[in-house]
Amino acid sequence: MSFPPCPNCQSEYVYQDQTHLVCPECAYEWNPSEVEEAFTVHDVNGKVLEQGDKVTLVKDLKVKGSSINLKIGTKAVIKRIIEGKDHQLDCKLDGAGEMLVTAKYVKKA
Repeated sequence: MSFPPCPNCQSEYVYQDQTHLVCPECAYEWNPSEVEEAFTVHDVNGKVLEQGDKVTLVKDLKVKGSSINLKIGTKAVIKRIIEGKDHQLDCKLDGAGEMLVTAKYVKKA
């Protein structure tokens, strides 16, 4: 029988305990009939990102339409999370201003 991944850590090793599902990796328990599908964004390490989190870049990035290059380790603050776009994070980057960044290029600070 196949169970959905853990909503907390996205682990695939989920098992059933009576009416609840249990994740052995993070010990999260939930009732599958009560789970709401909330939009979540994960960083490069799989941690859930939220508005107001501080993140750092894990890769040098070129800014489209500009000669600016963002270096590894550039710090940013997430202003909002955007659903349904390639660039999920609206951030304020140190030294570069505000721009949209893809979540797979940041890690939680």
